[in-house]
Amino acid sequence: MTTDNFARPGTTLHRVVVTGTGMVTPLGMDVESSWRELVAGRHGIGPITLFDASDQRSTFAAEVKNFNPRDYFDRREARRMDRYSHFALLAAAEAIGQAKLEVAPAESFRVGVIVASGIGGVETFQNEVLNLGARGPRGVSPLFIPMMIGNMAAGLISMKYGARGDNMDITTACASGAHAIGEAYRKIRHGYLDACIAGGSEAPICRVAVAGFSNMTALSTAADVERASIPFDAERSGFVIGEGAGMLVLESLEHAQARGATILAEIAGYGATGDAYHMTAPDPEGDGALGAMRHAIAEAGLTADDIDYVNAHGTSTPLNDRVETLALKRLFGERAGMVPVSSTKSMMGHLLGAAGAVEAAILVEVLRHGLIPPTVGYRTPDPDCDLDYVTEGARQARVRAALSNSLGFGGHNASLLLREAEAAR
Repeated sequence: MTTDNFARPGTTLHRVVVTGTGMVTPLGMDVESSWRELVAGRHGIGPITLFDASDQRSTFAAEVKNFNPRDYFDRREARRMDRYSHFALLAAAEAIGQAKLEVAPAESFRVGVIVASGIGGVETFQNEVLNLGARGPRGVSPLFIPMMIGNMAAGLISMKYGARGDNMDITTACASGAHAIGEAYRKIRHGYLDACIAGGSEAPICRVAVAGFSNMTALSTAADVERASIPFDAERSGFVIGEGAGMLVLESLEHAQARGATILAEIAGYGATGDAYHMTAPDPEGDGALGAMRHAIAEAGLTADDIDYVNAHGTSTPLNDRVETLALKRLFGERAGMVPVSSTKSMMGHLLGAAGAVEAAILVEVLRHGLIPPTVGYRTPDPDCDLDYVTEGARQARVRAALSNSLGFGGHNASLLLREAEAAR
């Protein structure tokens, strides 16, 4: 083994490009089907079917439809993983397949895996606690810990593909997926890695998690599924819990070009900040969100005037949507009402730790197709939310540079800036 297989940090900053994307979402089992439903303005929200939710305050969720792990994994493999790991491996397989990335032993320490999860295997945790109560300590599965821990998705992906570089999980609540991609970007930009499989995965739709989010009044209590996830609408009452995974293959421009990879987009900037304000509520002035966006724009060497679209965090909670709107108005100034802003959570629900990763993959499609997904369900204007939320349906537009925002409990903020592939050629 030579030292060339290890980190080579230096003063050179490398451009970072996306060569593969993968998704498992409430709209489809891959990027193509998820994107098709997004631009058609169809949501994937419905009554909870994964457990009996009749006694819950919130009964809607955005579930991955008709998923049977035995359709994708053999019996033994399927039973040894939590649902969130199933989703992570499937999204990673799609991204790696599109990128045509093969990890040769000689470069294995130059390829990393950074996969986020806000909660990890919470369903496994719930079920094993029930087993403990019903049958005592001997009733707890020996696989309880490895199935439940939030880093296992990253570990499993690295094992499958032989990637032996940085291998980790990031847990920053709803900003987790964006932070994973941002930290992977930094590892490549500063020369520690040549490539990284990065993203997030979440499978939180189980009895205890829904009850917990519901009892803290975070979830929508709408009786009409069409009015459950309505970001920026005056009648919004909370988010709709969702599940799924998003993965990106990131590479240095030089590495991608050397192997003849197709470049889908460029990640040109990343901002990460903390509110230092409250456990669950955002800073009311939006300073943290604003700071993350400004950092991402500055790192890309751009200005706010260069941003053509924002995929908002847009959770459909009263506080988030108002504060994020304020931050965007402070960022864009007089241009605020002219920059398209939309929330794909109106169709996918909130995928928690996977949201930022899925939304980064969506930005890649926006840049490739020149088509902005809408904010669906919007009906009642809110005077505090008065931007262009693309409520008329998908909109054709030339998008050269775009932001994706992710804002998490604990005051964790992340903003990713992606540019069209032409800028990297």
